[in-house]
Amino acid sequence: MSDDEFYQAEAQPWRRELPRFYYHTHFVEMLAFVKEHYAHVFSDDEQAFLADFDALPFEAQCLYVRLVNRKGRVFARSRLSYPEIGDTGPLLGTLDKAGWLKKPNAEHVDELLGFLTRSQLLDALRPRFVGMKTSMKKAELLEFARTHAGPEELAELLPTDGVFIQGRETVVRFLLFLYFGRISDGLSRFTMRDLGLVRAHAQSASYEPRFQDRPEAMETYFYACLLADFGRYPERLQQMADSVDEWPEPQQGYAAGLRDKLAYRLGRALEQGKETYAALRLYQKGEDTRCAERVVRLLLASGQTIEAEQFLERCLTDPANDAEALLAADLYARKFGKKRTSSLTDLLRAADVIDIDEAHSGAPENAAVAYYEQRGITAYRVENTLWRTFFGLLFWDLLFGKSASGMHSPFESLPASVQSGRFFADNEDAVEARLDLLQKPAALKQALLKTSVGHYGTPNGVFRWRQRTLDALYAMVDKAPAEAMHPMLKRFCTDYGGARSGYPDLMLIDGDRVRFVEIKTDGDSVRRNQLLRIEQLRSAGFNADVVQVRWILDPEQDYVVVDVETTGGRGEQHRVTELGAVRVTNGEIVDRFQTLLNPQRGIPANITRLTGITPAMVADAPYFSDVADEFAAFLEGGIFVAHNVDFDYRFIAQEFGRLGRTFRMPKLCTCASMRKLYPGRKSYSLAALTSDFGIKLDSHHRALCDAEAAAELLLLINERRQERLSPLESVAPSVAQGGR
Repeated sequence: MSDDEFYQAEAQPWRRELPRFYYHTHFVEMLAFVKEHYAHVFSDDEQAFLADFDALPFEAQCLYVRLVNRKGRVFARSRLSYPEIGDTGPLLGTLDKAGWLKKPNAEHVDELLGFLTRSQLLDALRPRFVGMKTSMKKAELLEFARTHAGPEELAELLPTDGVFIQGRETVVRFLLFLYFGRISDGLSRFTMRDLGLVRAHAQSASYEPRFQDRPEAMETYFYACLLADFGRYPERLQQMADSVDEWPEPQQGYAAGLRDKLAYRLGRALEQGKETYAALRLYQKGEDTRCAERVVRLLLASGQTIEAEQFLERCLTDPANDAEALLAADLYARKFGKKRTSSLTDLLRAADVIDIDEAHSGAPENAAVAYYEQRGITAYRVENTLWRTFFGLLFWDLLFGKSASGMHSPFESLPASVQSGRFFADNEDAVEARLDLLQKPAALKQALLKTSVGHYGTPNGVFRWRQRTLDALYAMVDKAPAEAMHPMLKRFCTDYGGARSGYPDLMLIDGDRVRFVEIKTDGDSVRRNQLLRIEQLRSAGFNADVVQVRWILDPEQDYVVVDVETTGGRGEQHRVTELGAVRVTNGEIVDRFQTLLNPQRGIPANITRLTGITPAMVADAPYFSDVADEFAAFLEGGIFVAHNVDFDYRFIAQEFGRLGRTFRMPKLCTCASMRKLYPGRKSYSLAALTSDFGIKLDSHHRALCDAEAAAELLLLINERRQERLSPLESVAPSVAQGGR
C-alpha cells in the first residue's frame, strides 16, 4: 500500500471481529457505490448484472461473492466449504442455472493449467504425448503443454469434471475497476478497513466519478487489464505485442499513463528476448521519457543514426515535458555533439565531498545533517516532504475543503482534480491569488500556521504531518525568494503526478542562503528524475547540487559503548535492571556511566543466576525516569555501540518511549563488525571474543564490565577499518580538508 492510497490506522485489529456475512455487505456496498456514481458508463451487461444479482437468494449471493473474493476464476466443487452458508451443492446448482457459473473451455486454458496439480497434468497429458518425461516440474509441464497443443486441444485433454469457472467475471472485474480505479481481484481493502488496518472516508463524503463517459472508462480499463495480465500471464506477452496497432488512442491522461507504462514494460521484455524490432514498435507507441530513451538507444544500436538524430531533434523542438527535454539535450550532446559524459555523470563528478566517520554509513542523510549542523549550518532532511507539505498547506481548502472536487472512492485520499490534472484549471484564479502570498512572507506564514493548527494530524493523500517538516517550511519561507518558490509550487498545481517526487535529500540554511543538497555515497548514482529536480530548482533560482560523502575513520568521532542488563530477553514487559556505558574518544575511554535501575517488576530467578542482580539490589535503585536526562547527555553526539546492538538499543528506546521521548542514534554492532573484519572464528559471543583477544572480562553480565570489554573490541574494529581505508581517507577531516 502506498502513502497516497491508504492511511495507517492506530486501531488494534486483533480486538475486532468481522460480522458473519461481512463479505456480502462489502460487495453490496461496492455495487451501490458504482451504481450511484457510474451509472452513466454502464452498458446493458452491468445493468443486467445488478438486477440479476438482486434476484438471487441471499445464500447464493453469498456464495458468488465468496468466489469473487477467491484467487483465480477456476474452482473445484469439492473444495468449497463455508460453514456460515451451509451446503453449497444446491446453491451451486442455483448459480449454474442462472448463468453465474460456466464450464471451462479453450478461453480458460491458461487459468485451468495453473489450477490443476502436477499429477493431474501428468495423468491428462501422458496418454496424448507418449514418451514425455514424467520427472518434469509443474512449470516445465505447463511450457510443454502450451508448446505441443493448442487451447482447443488442451481444453479437451484437461480434466474438468467437478470444475467450473466463475461466471460474469468480466462484468465483476469492470465494476471493481470502476470502484478502485485499477484491476482488483476482490474486496480485501474493505476487510482491512473493518479490521482497522486501513482508514477510509465516510460514505457521506464528497465523491466524483473517475470517468466522464463509457469510452473513457473502457479505454482506461483496456490498458489496466493488459497491465494486470502482463504480470500474471507471461505466455501472453507476444499476443499483447502483436496487437499493438489495435491499441486505442487514449483521450485522457490516466489511460495515457497506463499505455506508456505498458509500452515500456512490454518493450523491455521483448528487448530481453532479443526482439529488437518489436520492442522498438512498442516504445514508439509510448510517449513518456523512458520510452523515448529506449527508442534513441535502439535506433543507434541498429545503425539508424539519422533516424535517432531526427527523433531527438523533434524532442528538443517540441518536448512533451521537462524530463523529455532534459533527456533529449543530454543524449543529443553525447551522441551527436561529441560530449563524452552524461549530465548525470557530470553532476556527480562536480559534487562537493564531505568526510564523515564510516560508522554513520547506515544513515548517510542523517549523518550529513549532523555534519552541517556541527559547522553552524541549519540542516533539514526534507526530500519530497517539504514541497508536498507546502503544496498541501497552501491549497488545503481547495484540495480538501467543502468546495473541493472530492475523491474518486472512499479508499482514495488524493483529490479527484489532482489525480486528473484539472486542479489548476478548476481553480486558476484562487491558485494565482494564493501564489501571490509568496510575496508576503508574514501573511504567508500566518496562513500556513492557521491551516496547520486547524488540521494538524488530519490524514490526507498529499503529505504526512511532521513538526520538523513544518519547521523547514517556515525557514524556507523566511529565506527563499518568492520568485524561486513560485514555479516549483505552480508545477504541483498543474502536474502533481509529475512533480511529487525526486527532490534533494537536504535543505540547508546558511545565513540568508537556501541550498538544496542530494546526498550520495561511494557507488551511488544520480537518477534522472533527481537531475531533473536539481535543474528545475536551479532554473527557479535556488542553489541545488549533489554532495558526495566520503567515509573515513575520524579520530575525533565519539563512541558510547553501552550494555544493559534486563529482566528478560524479549517483550515490552521486560525492563532494564542495570545501565553501563563508556565514552570512547581518540581510542581511549574518557568517561563512564553506571547505575542499577528499579525495573518496577520482578526479576526471574534464572536472570538473577545469570547476572547476579537480585531484587534486593534494585529495590532502592532509581527509576529510569530519574536518570534519563543524565544518560541522554552522556550519549549526546556519540555513536551508540553495543555487542548485538539491536538488543541494547531496543531496550533503551523502549525506556525513553515510556517517557514519551523519541530515541534515535546512529549505531554500530561490535558483534557484526567482528564477524565482518575478523572472520573465521568459532564464536562471536562477547565471552569468546574477549578470551580470544586477551581482553579483561571479570564480571560478565554486569553492565559496565561488558561495556568496557565491548569498547576494547571497538578499538580492534577501528584498527582493522583503518587498514582498509586509504591514507587520505583514514585521517581526520581537520587534516584532510585543512580544518573543520
